[in-house]
Amino acid sequence: MLEEFPALEAHYRLLEKWNKVLNLTRIADVERNYGESLFLGRHLPKGRLRICDIGSGAGFPGFPVAVLRPECEVTLIESHQRKAVFLKEASRGQANIRVLAGRAEEVQERFDWAISRAVSASDLELFLARLAPNAALLTGAEEPAIAGFVWEEPLQLPDSRGRFLRIGHCFT
Repeated sequence: MLEEFPALEAHYRLLEKWNKVLNLTRIADVERNYGESLFLGRHLPKGRLRICDIGSGAGFPGFPVAVLRPECEVTLIESHQRKAVFLKEASRGQANIRVLAGRAEEVQERFDWAISRAVSASDLELFLARLAPNAALLTGAEEPAIAGFVWEEPLQLPDSRGRFLRIGHCFT
C-alpha cells in the first residue's frame, strides 16, 4: 500500500526512527492506521476542502489524507509539542499540510471538515461544531454522542472488527 505513495513511505521511515525515542504509535498498528486513514480520505467529498485533523499524534488520519487528496488543505492539530515537532518534520515538502501546535479548543479557524481517530467524543463535543460543520471520525462500535451532529450510517472499516468510519453533519 505505501509503495503507491512515496510520501507515505517516507513518513513511515521517519515514524520508525522517531518512535524509538518518542512514543508516537504502536508500530504493530501502523499498517492499519494508514489503511483506515486512506479509507477515510476516499469517503470525503470531492473537490478542494479545508480539513483539520484533531489530535493528529503521529499524523493519522491527516497525513495520509493529505497525500491522497493533494487538492485539499490539511491542518494537523497536536497539543503535545514533541509530537508537533515530529509532524512538522514529517510534513516538510508537503505543500498542502500545515501543523498547529496547540489544543484544538483554542483554534479560532473554521474548516470544511474535521477528522480524528484518537480523540474521545466527550472531548470533541466541547468544540467540534465550532471548528467544522462536517466530521469524519474513526471510532469503535459506539456512535459518538456529540450535540448538534447527526450521523450517517456507519461504514465498517475494511479488515476490521468493531471499527467504523462515522460521518456526521452539524445542524445547529
